[in-house]
Amino acid sequence: MKDGVNGVALGVFIFFFLAVTVVGFMAARWRKAENEASLDEWGLGGRSFGTWVTWFLLGGDLYTAYTFVAVPAAIYAAGAAGFFAVPYTILVYPLIFTFLPRLWSVSHKHGYVTTSDFVRGRFGSKGLSLAVAVTGILATMPYIALQLVGIQAVLDVMGVGGGENTHWFIKDLPLLIAFAVLAAYTYSSGLRAPALIAFVKDGLIYLVIAVAIIYIPIKLGGFDDIFAAAQEKFAGPPGGKPTGALAPGVNGQWGYATLALGSALALFMYPHSITATLSSRSRNVIRRNTTILPLYSLMLGLLALLGFMAIAAGVKVDNGQLAIPQLFEDMFPDWFAGVAFAAIGIGALVPAAIMSIAAANLFTRNIYKDFLKPDATPAQETRVSKLVSLLVKVGALAFVLTMDKTVAINFQLLGGIWILQTMPSLVGGLFTRWFHRWALLAGWAVGMVYGTAAAYGVASPTQAHFGGSSKEIPGIGEIGYIGLTAFVLNVVVTVVLTFVLNAVKAPAGVDETSPDDYTADAGDPGVKAQLPPATAGAPGGH
Repeated sequence: MKDGVNGVALGVFIFFFLAVTVVGFMAARWRKAENEASLDEWGLGGRSFGTWVTWFLLGGDLYTAYTFVAVPAAIYAAGAAGFFAVPYTILVYPLIFTFLPRLWSVSHKHGYVTTSDFVRGRFGSKGLSLAVAVTGILATMPYIALQLVGIQAVLDVMGVGGGENTHWFIKDLPLLIAFAVLAAYTYSSGLRAPALIAFVKDGLIYLVIAVAIIYIPIKLGGFDDIFAAAQEKFAGPPGGKPTGALAPGVNGQWGYATLALGSALALFMYPHSITATLSSRSRNVIRRNTTILPLYSLMLGLLALLGFMAIAAGVKVDNGQLAIPQLFEDMFPDWFAGVAFAAIGIGALVPAAIMSIAAANLFTRNIYKDFLKPDATPAQETRVSKLVSLLVKVGALAFVLTMDKTVAINFQLLGGIWILQTMPSLVGGLFTRWFHRWALLAGWAVGMVYGTAAAYGVASPTQAHFGGSSKEIPGIGEIGYIGLTAFVLNVVVTVVLTFVLNAVKAPAGVDETSPDDYTADAGDPGVKAQLPPATAGAPGGH
């Protein structure tokens, strides 16, 4: 690690940060709407984005600074078990091809802004809608915090903020400045800001990975030497315990497979994924994006190899999240290290902005409007959403500044367990009205309680509780992903109770959607886009 501040790298980093800040504020004038006091305009970019804007927005949304830092860091620490992120991003796209166009269509028809809007309209249940909204907000908060952790990791490696004995305010001032800028242009421009910045972010990431995957192996003697060094490290000292493996062992296969599958099922349950999806201008935009988004999975596979390169380069860090920034600092010329750091930093700004907007939309539409002020005007909704987006970022910042970084990662894993429990209500509701609203709520509650309790009982070397997301699967005896086990329990409870509740003819709630709503496209006769849910549709069966 180099001593002091890397001035050249810092200068390049600041240049790109200022550039995207300007873009973020200018985005308010991009495709400026006649009625800016609308949640559709601020929170969904006017539902006007085409294929390429949506592609960059979704890519910027899903492949974050956390991805850039944590995936290779996992491989640096434990080997190929960290590659689970690659198969899960391959699995996810065929899955979303089946249901995202349907969600877009019904949301476009009825003016739904959030998944909870759809759940309320489909099942006629504000309670179930509230459960989905609260889950989405809870799962999103630590995800935003991790983006700030990514920025902080880059700043630490560049030597910004002083040493451990520096006063906390001086040490964290650069992160506070980055947060303030992010909050300001998100408040001003809404979803248009991350949509434009995503072009810069993704361009930088592709450039950095293309250079890294060629330049660093040349400096290290080739991939043979890289894999040999990794194998030597994971084997551990002679007679000692292995620290990892180049391929998952037999004992780790259940954990690897269930984590990949559970993560694939959960990814598009997150509010920010849906927010980026609903900003598209047609269902065909969604269908095209599900076919071209796998290009990011190719990038992710190459990115993961950086973990092995960090081992071969002799990178030594106490915090594994610093491994890749430190690799860039050690291997690249200072000016290109600055480019790489900017890619990570901007890779945090884009998803953090979208996530805060998504969480704010959930609060505004499904808590504030549904329970606190049912007669809220579109202008009031927009104002509340803007304010809540600031509060969400403040909460994430406080989380980062007051808690250990490994805690942030483990709470994000807990968020994945939680958000997966909303899948029966959302995806199930897109294809059938058979599930009973009370059964869905009970299944959600069982999944949430089991998942949280099981995760609470997992310890790690640094934490007594919430130390991981894998535990023995009841009845099978193998170690697997807690979220998937909780999801199975959720579905079983939902199905059983649906049979019972339907048999006793319990009130099922009013479905305001109709079959044609799920295939509607922009411009179709009768499509009433961007209307409040209460006035957008008529009751009907499906």
